[in-house]
Amino acid sequence: MNSSTHDHDFYAWTQEQVNLLKTGQLDQVDWQNIVEEIEDMGRSEKRQLESRLEILIIHLFKWQFQPSLHSRSWQLTIKEQRLRLEKLLEKNPSLQPHLTAAIEDVYPLATISAERETGLSSFPQTCPYKLTEILSPEFLPQ
Repeated sequence: MNSSTHDHDFYAWTQEQVNLLKTGQLDQVDWQNIVEEIEDMGRSEKRQLESRLEILIIHLFKWQFQPSLHSRSWQLTIKEQRLRLEKLLEKNPSLQPHLTAAIEDVYPLATISAERETGLSSFPQTCPYKLTEILSPEFLPQ
């Protein structure tokens, strides 16, 4: 199989590449696409980190700024995102140093989503929560 299989039958391409690597046929391996796929895998993990942080911040905002609407659903979403972040970081500890930058990156998007979901527009310009608070199972903003 050649690299065009990569675009037309990804699964078949992956199986062929695995077979070539296992059998030592390194001269036939589609190195360019393998490198791109590995890079994509890394970016995917980082995107997952950012997505979980964004959802978590949105729900922390909802909890803080709409106290009369507190729900078990919001509380469970906060708990779920923290657990998913914990598992992600356990499996990918090298993402830990990216947490602060990831929060800064997703914060503007989180405020837009929170404004859309709540109808409020009074969210702080910078994230009011410390990293330790965001990740703490006990923290719920008041």
